[in-house]
Amino acid sequence: MTTAQLDRIAGQMTGEARAEALFKGVRSPHARIPFPGVICASINEQVVHGIPSEEAQLKDGDILSVDFGVRLNGYCGDAAVTIGIGQVAEDNRRLMAVTSRALDVAIAEAAPGRRWSQVAARMQRLVEAEGFSVVKDFVGHGIGRKMHEEPRVPNFVGDDLPGNDFLLAEGMILAVEPMVNAGDSDVRTLRNGWTVVTKDGKNSAHFEHTIAIRKDGCEVLTRNRA
Repeated sequence: MTTAQLDRIAGQMTGEARAEALFKGVRSPHARIPFPGVICASINEQVVHGIPSEEAQLKDGDILSVDFGVRLNGYCGDAAVTIGIGQVAEDNRRLMAVTSRALDVAIAEAAPGRRWSQVAARMQRLVEAEGFSVVKDFVGHGIGRKMHEEPRVPNFVGDDLPGNDFLLAEGMILAVEPMVNAGDSDVRTLRNGWTVVTKDGKNSAHFEHTIAIRKDGCEVLTRNRA
């Protein structure tokens, strides 16, 4: 398959649900064209914002990160998953598993009265203990009637977090999305102004859920309920 085929399937699903695709048409000051896809489809060393393309044909051993956001009945949801294509190397399987576990840690730890820095520190420790690195140029976000709302939701504890830390409270809706690199954390943006790749060319994985903070923890709103 090509990532353009996947994009067409996602567009059809969005239309059948009478939802609005959040990514398609988004503008960036760094890109000459609005984002053309319904989904972001990022292969191997592509971290985020991969543009679906007829030229991007999936191959045995690839890992593919699919990010998908829609607005339905006035509210937004945003989620991502990294998928192994065919026979995937053990180091890539481990990268995907650790990134998924980092998201699981956030879901398990998020509860009213906790500071987000406590949650982010646990995510970062897990990733780095496994020999991987957390991407620091991109973070999660609040989400509601708009795709991107306050607060910023990092997956690490940086120098700026103490001043930008926040207390989790019942009713908050957050898009939590760890992005983890097999090598170091440095990234760069390709000339198309959208696609972000690892600087060292090593692979990256991305998992995301939209969660609601409840009085006794959190609820995952984008988990498959089938």
